[in-house]
Amino acid sequence: MSEFNALDIAKAAKAAFEESQLISSDERVKALLEIKNTLEANKAEILRANEEDLAAAKQEVAQGRMSESLLKRLDLNKGDKWDSMLQGILDVANLPDPTGVVTYASELDDGLELYRVSCPIGVLLVIFEARPEVVVNIASLAIKSGNAAILKGGKESNRTSSLLSKAISAGLSKTALPSTYVQNIQTRAEVSSLLELDQYIDLVIPRGSNSLVRNIQNSTRIPVMGHADGLCHVYIDEHADLETSVRITVDSKTDYPSACNSTETLVIHEAVVDSIWPSVASALLAANVKLLCDPRSLETAKKFASSFSNFGTHVQPSESSSYHTENLDLTISVVVVPSLSAAIQWINSHSSHHTDSIVTESQQVATTFCRGVDSAGTFVNASTRFADGFRYGFGTEVGISTGRIHARGPVGLEGLVIYKYMLRSKGQNGHIVGEFGSGKKQYKHAKINATTVPF
Repeated sequence: MSEFNALDIAKAAKAAFEESQLISSDERVKALLEIKNTLEANKAEILRANEEDLAAAKQEVAQGRMSESLLKRLDLNKGDKWDSMLQGILDVANLPDPTGVVTYASELDDGLELYRVSCPIGVLLVIFEARPEVVVNIASLAIKSGNAAILKGGKESNRTSSLLSKAISAGLSKTALPSTYVQNIQTRAEVSSLLELDQYIDLVIPRGSNSLVRNIQNSTRIPVMGHADGLCHVYIDEHADLETSVRITVDSKTDYPSACNSTETLVIHEAVVDSIWPSVASALLAANVKLLCDPRSLETAKKFASSFSNFGTHVQPSESSSYHTENLDLTISVVVVPSLSAAIQWINSHSSHHTDSIVTESQQVATTFCRGVDSAGTFVNASTRFADGFRYGFGTEVGISTGRIHARGPVGLEGLVIYKYMLRSKGQNGHIVGEFGSGKKQYKHAKINATTVPF
């Protein structure tokens, strides 16, 4: 694509966004339902394209150019993924409209009213890897929140993404929303050109590896909402229950290993390394999980080596790099620490600030952990796999933000709106600033109870 065509896409997205601001919330909901119907009508064709993407991806894996974890994310027909994708559209459609909500209201003077009102961000450029259903997830959130979107999936899912986008456009064509409200691009060259167009694109959302996020951040003046690696931890505290420790650790690692909310490191308090760790390690080995152990955890693990036929292949010493690697498979690193404060320090130093969980029966320890760990999600006695927009009740998510801007953690509708200030004078001749000051009128700043703007 030439820069000229990239400019056309950006201009079309901006025009579609501006046109949509006077379109009702009901029409946006109608668009979501039309898109769901169109996807259902084209399911067979879309899944055939997905099979072609999978076949090509398997060749890439065989030749060492693609990871198995990336391949697993590509399959749109695995389990209930297709049905979940469609259900996500309905869930988003049924959520309250996030726009037009008054979050602050004040009477500055008699008849002079100020309102802070939620509104869409504008044009979103969303760049993601592998998972083709993300096309539909993000399109749903963008439409519901009043944002136009330009989507770029990974090249490994081009066939699937293209047909999904075609179905979305067909659904939009049956509504008052412009068909260019959601657009799909397919090459890195297109992305590079669009990253220069900050006068048309308002926010970039890269969803993928740390290297992808950093590359985007270094290549644009447009604000970036980073969705990076999931280096998640489970910390087993000295006050932990054994059965809870096993359940939380095994689920966090094995429920869906290639997800970004899968745990990559197990942190163990030294007080329970001889009591709880053996049971946790046994459960992980039984689930075919490879353990990369520090010296202390390895020493204890060796005591039951004869109990597992896979011990020799699945229990190995860890390296420093083990604790900075997002494996996205059945591999977990293990480290023993002397205290709660040491665990918090370890996690803050090694985590990607995605989601980290503690197993403990102490309320005080739980509180300290949740406040001390600087991550988007801090859990108590719960699997890190709960860090998900659908599970949070957001319908779906545009991704999980590990940054520190207005949206953090699973980003749903509320993460895709900003706000504007609306000021209205009901005075006979309006209000002017020159009437206020020393010896003149003073501002009232009286709170107004309002949930919607009265004009």
